[in-house]
Amino acid sequence: MPPARGTHADGPLLAVDDLHVEFVTRQGVVKAVNGVSYSLNPGETLAVLGESGSGKSVTAQAIMGILDSPPARIPRGEIRFRGTDLLKLPEESRTRIRGQRVAMIFQDALSALNPVFTVGAQIGEMFRVHRGMSKRDAEKKAVELMDRVRIPGARQRVRDYPHQFSGGMRQRIMIAMSIALDPEVLIADEPTTALDVTVQAQVMELLAELRRESDMGLILITHDLGVVADVADKIAVMYAGRIVENAPVRDIYRAPAHPYTKGLLNSIPRVDRKGRELYAIKGMPPNLLDIPPGCSFHPRCPYRQDDCVTDTPPLYEIGPTRGSACHYWREVLDGSHG
Repeated sequence: MPPARGTHADGPLLAVDDLHVEFVTRQGVVKAVNGVSYSLNPGETLAVLGESGSGKSVTAQAIMGILDSPPARIPRGEIRFRGTDLLKLPEESRTRIRGQRVAMIFQDALSALNPVFTVGAQIGEMFRVHRGMSKRDAEKKAVELMDRVRIPGARQRVRDYPHQFSGGMRQRIMIAMSIALDPEVLIADEPTTALDVTVQAQVMELLAELRRESDMGLILITHDLGVVADVADKIAVMYAGRIVENAPVRDIYRAPAHPYTKGLLNSIPRVDRKGRELYAIKGMPPNLLDIPPGCSFHPRCPYRQDDCVTDTPPLYEIGPTRGSACHYWREVLDGSHG
């Protein structure tokens, strides 16, 4: 079992090491995650970025232990929580960790919440199941949590149903459920999808505040570089199941070292580019049944050379806390072409 809460094991709070996830289908083996490694410390926010199908959410589901097997399988890799490999734990031990010490917010709050139960009952279930509380005491805790995530009139609304709340309020309810048992790691999978810009900012501010209050580690999964600038400490950019760049957030925004990251940054609408056509990365992400040889980004890359087509780039160490999986990362940093 992982060390008791409050103890300090050597190393990071959570470490994913050389993780591979595959899905066996009738068409063949889908290589969804191909050797992903990253780590998270207490009180730190890691943003995991990339287009749909890049492997962001599958990695998170592997951490949580909620992949359906079959068709999913994990042929290689480790997921260490406080030094203990979660993949080697029996399911009973894994279940105790899931939700209590490592929790997840799912992107679609309306489908994640049960429409036939009140929000108070759904939040309170965490306390009834894991803490053995009575229904009455669990409802009181639900009210406290709804207050904590700033749902107005929590005491009056605790017996309302999910459809009676706006999208932003439903997302706050999901956050309340995820932090109910004070997890040490919180994974937020696209927590601002389908919310307007103002509500997005409020949700991100709330997550940052909760992280500071409890010193928990936060993994923020998103396709939008625009929402992480003010909340993330470091960024891991994924493409075709691999991390193609990782760095402190300020380095990514100041000077990206991978063409894909550069393309994502250039596609963000900016006030100083008013009237200019919005940049778009050419082409489409690869079919994970048939990932291109060499660098998987080479069919879309303006920096492509002959060796990019044949030689898979490692994650080059280009600084003490920075890596880029690009043979021509120096040229990308210099902005010499592309």
